[in-house]
Amino acid sequence: QVQLVESGGGLVQSGGSLRLSCAASGRIFSVYTMGWYRRTPGKQRELVASISTGGKTNYADSVKGRFTISRDSDTVYLQMSSLKPEDTAVYYCNTVPFVGYGWGQGTQVSVSS
Repeated sequence: QVQLVESGGGLVQSGGSLRLSCAASGRIFSVYTMGWYRRTPGKQRELVASISTGGKTNYADSVKGRFTISRDSDTVYLQMSSLKPEDTAVYYCNTVPFVGYGWGQGTQVSVSS
């Protein structure tokens, strides 16, 4: 069973940067487009960035120009810069579209103003 493990979150001030990492126990990165999602209390989980197996990237308008998604053979990264308080959320990685792999525990990103 594939397990996704996110790491790299933390507390930063507005304008700061963080780099998130996502590791998987199985070889799903070579098969699927992968994405970073985030969820805040009271809101649905939203997709903020994705990267295909060929390296094509897409971003939500809210993070375009500030976040960069990348991948290597066994890790998917999300470089976040110019962070804003509204980026505060729990961040998760999973396939795009979601095909049923269980969600990891996520990593909390908190941005103070």
